[in-house]
Amino acid sequence: MGYHGRDVEVVFLSVDQCLVAACDSCGAIGDKEFDVVSVPQYIVGRFTTRVALLEVLAVGAAPAVVTVAISNEPSPTGEKILAGVRDELKEIGKAELPVVISTEKNIPTKQTGVGVTVVGAVERRGLRIGTTQPGDRMYCLGLPKVGPEVQRADDEKIAQAGHILKLFQIEGVHDVLPVGSRGIRAEAITLANAVGCRFSEWPISSLDLEKSAGPSTCVLFTANREIRLDEFADTPVQVIGEVLSSSSHFSMAPDE
Repeated sequence: MGYHGRDVEVVFLSVDQCLVAACDSCGAIGDKEFDVVSVPQYIVGRFTTRVALLEVLAVGAAPAVVTVAISNEPSPTGEKILAGVRDELKEIGKAELPVVISTEKNIPTKQTGVGVTVVGAVERRGLRIGTTQPGDRMYCLGLPKVGPEVQRADDEKIAQAGHILKLFQIEGVHDVLPVGSRGIRAEAITLANAVGCRFSEWPISSLDLEKSAGPSTCVLFTANREIRLDEFADTPVQVIGEVLSSSSHFSMAPDE
């Protein structure tokens, strides 16, 4: 079963228990001869894992197992990618999470390819999908970056897995949705439409709402107007609009 364009699959194992799965792939990005974007293989492992991890965390699930399919030799490429995978898991306290690994041991390769799947579990009452309410503001955490702009896993201007855990500790935060190649505006519309509402964009935003966010370098979230957002240090948080009832035709951006 899908969730209105979200890149995550939720399967109900029982009345109370849900299985959640998300995946991401990365090709022609790395340090091999025919790679188009040149970055360390470690970074490839970090960000490919982060994309799937963000999707699972964003619906309230706890990661339980990770699979890593590497279309390259075990060493050195596989080892470098896996180091990135494990360090990304370590960032959220999941260093010991089981990781199922496959590498290419028969054919020499000249271009990097990897796919990561994260599988998690959540009780049905803890599922964070469709909690947005009419009148919520729509926020963007982090900046959209793509390709050669993405060089550091600890870039303070982009979303981290730990940010989602922090968001869910803030009273008044509702849905969280990682942004990918479709861009901020498309994901904002998806998020609002999923609860029978519409996204009303505020022109004061300085963000490029059409730009690809590559490996989920920013996330959207909805929340009521009273929340306090002082937990994210140098990572930018901006209001980009609000969620309105489909029957509503009026909104007003703040004066600032």
